Amino acid sequence: MVQINLPENSKVKKGHYYKDKTGSKNIRKINVYRWDPSSGDNPRLDTYEVDMDNCPSKVLDVLNKIKNEIDSSLAYRRSCSHGVCGSCAMNMDGRNGLACTKPHAEINGDINIYPLPHLKVKKDLIGDLSVLYRQYESIEPWLKTNKKIENTEIKQSKEDRAKLDGAYECIMCACCSTSCPSYWWNGDKYLGPAVLLQAYRWIIDSRDDERKERLKKVADEFKLYRCHTIMNCTNACPKGLNPAKAIAEIKKMLATA
Repeated sequence: MVQINLPENSKVKKGHYYKDKTGSKNIRKINVYRWDPSSGDNPRLDTYEVDMDNCPSKVLDVLNKIKNEIDSSLAYRRSCSHGVCGSCAMNMDGRNGLACTKPHAEINGDINIYPLPHLKVKKDLIGDLSVLYRQYESIEPWLKTNKKIENTEIKQSKEDRAKLDGAYECIMCACCSTSCPSYWWNGDKYLGPAVLLQAYRWIIDSRDDERKERLKKVADEFKLYRCHTIMNCTNACPKGLNPAKAIAEIKKMLATA
């Protein structure tokens, strides 16, 4: 039998325990993954007792309360707080999502918060998205046309515009890609559901003149065909999109081209 051991410095240890000082009777325990690569220490799981009587409804509100009132050293990304920017993507209660749209009342028992799976951790809940952004850049996510255009827009019909629904809304939060086992195993070669959904968005845009070239660019054993329709991506998307369907449509286009 093969036995695989994790490196000693990767094992998550029990961290600090921060007891409530408010005297509130409505307390919840929040377990948060903590790691500072500059310290040389192992990752740890810190536990915070949080007064929920004076905390708004979302998981991001809980993190803000911890950072502002209990432990200012906690690091995480946040920006719009309206589910638009994708900055606060993380793993909560074992599922990827946006902390600003996830109600803490939907989580039973202690609230466990980790960074997105698979990503290298820069600090605490902040994952390194540089590989994802390089992959995104590789599909050239901008309109490419051979038409001579100066100061006029390229028009498209309402029907053609409607085809983009379910694709253009992607906010590149990486919830889908980091929930995909194929991306965990082949993240350096497989583009992953987030980037392939964006590729599909430009492939089907009627205003773009590089459809064949875009299809050729993703028609690769690893870039595209590492998708095994596991559907984790669709279940994880906080915007309710269906990356698995978009990937299937790309495969269909290539099969019938």
